[in-house]
Formats: sequence, C-alpha cells, structure tokens
Amino acid sequence: MAGRARGKYTQQRKNNVNNQTKQSVGRHETNDVNLPANLPPASPDKPGLLLIGGGGHCAACIDVIEQENTFSIIGIIDQHSIGKTVCGYPILGNDDCLQTLRLSVNYALITVGQIGSPSIRLRLFKLTATLGFMQPVIISPRAYVSRLAQIGPGTIIMHDALVNSRATIGSNCIINTKALIEHDVRIEDNCHIATSATVNGGTIVRQGTFIGSHAATKEYVTTGPDDFIKAGSFFTGYTNAQQK
Repeated sequence: MAGRARGKYTQQRKNNVNNQTKQSVGRHETNDVNLPANLPPASPDKPGLLLIGGGGHCAACIDVIEQENTFSIIGIIDQHSIGKTVCGYPILGNDDCLQTLRLSVNYALITVGQIGSPSIRLRLFKLTATLGFMQPVIISPRAYVSRLAQIGPGTIIMHDALVNSRATIGSNCIINTKALIEHDVRIEDNCHIATSATVNGGTIVRQGTFIGSHAATKEYVTTGPDDFIKAGSFFTGYTNAQQK
C-alpha cells in the first residue's frame, strides 16, 4: 500500500525528469565545454545530478539517490578536499566551477547539512537557481509520502520518513531519516526536520527552522522563523509574549 501511494506521487515527477534526459545526456557528451578532467560519463538513461556539499549529509543523500535510481550522480562541489571522493564520487571543484558545469548538467541538489542557521543552504540554493539548475525532489523508496502531500523543489525525503495526508513541505528542506510529518502540517522553505523527529498534525514550521532529533511538536502550534528546537524536546508553541 505504501509503495503504491508513493508511486502515484512520484510518477509525474519521474516523467518530467525523463522528458529531459536525452537533452541532458546529449549536453554532457559534447566537448564544447572545458569540464574537469575527472567528470564521470553520463548514464544513457538517467540525467546527471550535481551534489553541492561534500560532508556527512552528502554521504547520506548519496545512499538515498542511489536507491531512488532516478539520477546519475556526476560529482560533488565542495569548498575543500577538491580531487578527493565521497562514497566513490569525485569532488570536482568549488562554487566557481558551477557556471561551467551548468553548461553540461541540468540538475543540482544542495547536500550541505543544516544544524542551526540555514544560511549556507539558502545561499547555495539561490546560487544554483540563478545559474539555471533545476532542483529535484528526492524521495527514498523506503519513505512514505501521501498522494495528497505536496513537496517543493530541492527537498529530500530520507529513508523511513513518513509524510502524511495534506502535508505541505517547501523548497530546499531536509526531512531526515524516520521523521514523521503528520496530516495538515505546513513546513516552509529551508527547514531541517532531523532524525526521528515528529511534527504533529496542523503544525506550521516557519522558514529556516531546525527541529532536532527525537523532538516533537504539539498539534496545531506554530514555530518562529529560523527557530531552533533542540533534540529530544517537546515544543508546545509560544504565548503571545514569547511569539517571535
């Protein structure tokens, strides 16, 4: 049942991706662009995807992307460790390479983690959008996403997460492993719901908020923007005096 529901949600997205595959692969195979020498070949049946950020969260994203099997990871952009690899994928360069790489790759995903401020992820999301990259929705095949849920571009739903009926999730979000997003929840852009966190029904999570591992919210409460809800806590909302 869960697999069928997820399939209904993702089929149109996969169709949209596949419609651009030939164009993406064709671009990647041209020699008109001075690409890094270690750029891997594109898959003949999957569009290429750049990952922006090469730390621990990137490694977790790689596992989800491989399991989803919609994209071919071309490589990673990171400010450090250029020339090294993450889970077998090369770090191609830093942010300065993005404009050149955009000529051969259509898709990019922000794989920098977020604890506290969303500023780095937000900057990179805006930069890739300005350069014309498309930011896909990535959903683990082990996650459940209701057919009535809505998810914005650049968001990743990781293994064993559950997104229930009529929930809406904005762009550039992380819904981490085993997170539970209940019915009618609204999660705004640039949020991170960490491992095993629970956002109960009707809650509004304002933009840029971090909800830590094993934290939970009361139902029908609203966080502040750029809020920080620490791991293991129970968020009951703000009084008028406390409201951010």
